[in-house]
Amino acid sequence: MSQVQLAVIYYSATGTNYQLAQWAAEGAKQTGAEVKVLKIKELAPPEAIAQNPAWQAHIEATKDVPEVSLADLEWADAIIFSMPTRYGNLPGQLKEFLDSTGGLWYQGKLANKVVSGMTSAQNPHGGQESTLLALYNTMYHWGAIVAAPGYTDPVLFAAGGNPYGTSVAVDREGMKTDVRDAVVYQAQRTVTVATWVKQGLNA
Repeated sequence: MSQVQLAVIYYSATGTNYQLAQWAAEGAKQTGAEVKVLKIKELAPPEAIAQNPAWQAHIEATKDVPEVSLADLEWADAIIFSMPTRYGNLPGQLKEFLDSTGGLWYQGKLANKVVSGMTSAQNPHGGQESTLLALYNTMYHWGAIVAAPGYTDPVLFAAGGNPYGTSVAVDREGMKTDVRDAVVYQAQRTVTVATWVKQGLNA
């Protein structure tokens, strides 16, 4: 059987979710997956970005990261999304991309994708859980298979114990919790579940 193809799709304003995406890619590659790290297109107006030096710097630093396309979704066996919370919901940039997937959904090309999500916010209770649940609402409509981490490994508790997906609080100095190991584990779990699904579909 061919290796699992994983798309790690992120939206990041100042770099937190880009870092989570990189850790996820690292973990997935350790399992032998073929991985693409892809960013969501920025929709914020330049004048808003220019008011935040960290935002502007991150855009410049990641200018060579490819933007995700619908073809990437079709290619992937598994998808990990990473995004900040916006008022306990998905950022508009990611929501706009998800809203563009209707054609693939109608053709049944998003069914049986194995998906998982990660997120960040300024505060520990800043909407992380509801953001992941909002993401998964769309995944259920796709007919995707959600591979949430649950409480399947002790490493998750050190990262805050969010069963819906790794989440982290962030301030101006960076992440307040070390979640790297949890992200690596979540990515590896996602690839493992995708392997089972792919084997079953090809049986």
